[in-house]
Amino acid sequence: MSIDFISDEQREALQEVANIGMGQAGASIAQVLGEFVELSIPQIRAVAAAEIPAALAALAGDGIASAVRQAFIGELRGEAIVIFSEHSAHDLAELLCYGDALDTPASRELLLDIGNVLVGACLGGIAGLLQTEIGFSAPSLLADQVATRQLIQAETIAARCALLVEVRFGLEKRAFRCHLVMLMPDDAVAALQRALDRFIEGL
Repeated sequence: MSIDFISDEQREALQEVANIGMGQAGASIAQVLGEFVELSIPQIRAVAAAEIPAALAALAGDGIASAVRQAFIGELRGEAIVIFSEHSAHDLAELLCYGDALDTPASRELLLDIGNVLVGACLGGIAGLLQTEIGFSAPSLLADQVATRQLIQAETIAARCALLVEVRFGLEKRAFRCHLVMLMPDDAVAALQRALDRFIEGL
């Protein structure tokens, strides 16, 4: 099976829908943090499972990062991964007035909370536009302050390939950077294709 498993028209529709969903996520974070959020244009590509760890490392760049993982279920299913740059937790703590209280457990909890807001707003927005129901698992810490190439291991990925949708979030005048990545396994993409076709027909 080719891993280019959505049509150009479906890809354009997904980029439009993802752009709106990511914008809603950015607005939610801006409201929480009281800071202007910068967004990149969503990038969409199909990736073989063995290439996903390298793809995530390339997105995050060289250095140290943490990551939060959250599954989503319903007609659309897969998992979202939010990758945080090394000093993101400290930037967030400063914005949220934690003072000197940011120990390791508090830092992890802060990343889980922000990841949960981002994923819920983004994927909730996408699901709403595609007129489909979606549910979420509780977020969990995938990696904590590790080299970016170690964020995820290939053997933990069940699918043969996945559709990767990625956007970068940043805060103006701060070091905070994160990437939200949506991974859908190959056997779940048919449902996404149907939802995108409905969206296209409704335009």
